[in-house]
Amino acid sequence: MSHTRVTFGLPAHLYHSQSPNGAMVDTETYTVEAPNGETDEVDLPAGLVDLLAEEGENPSHVVTDVIVQAFAQQAHVIAHHSEGETPPDIADIEAKAAELFEERFGQSLEEAMGHSH
Repeated sequence: MSHTRVTFGLPAHLYHSQSPNGAMVDTETYTVEAPNGETDEVDLPAGLVDLLAEEGENPSHVVTDVIVQAFAQQAHVIAHHSEGETPPDIADIEAKAAELFEERFGQSLEEAMGHSH
């Protein structure tokens, strides 16, 4: 099994940008590491992860929750809302993504999205 690691600590880079109301907004940098060791970074507005967190929840867990959710939804769209018949390998990937979603969140992807096929 391959693993992708998302790391979080003090932001590797702290950027400042002006918000529409004139306030300075910092960003936090999260790093994603692929199974082959390649990495990529994403900057998010400081405080955004906290808006999505449950009380006391680790920020990196919030980010990985969003990753699981996004990939499961995208796999669902590809498998069930594309034209033509879904190839078996795509169906298998979507089924695994839905399984991982349910393991993580305790409800099926269909329940979370409010529809099923």
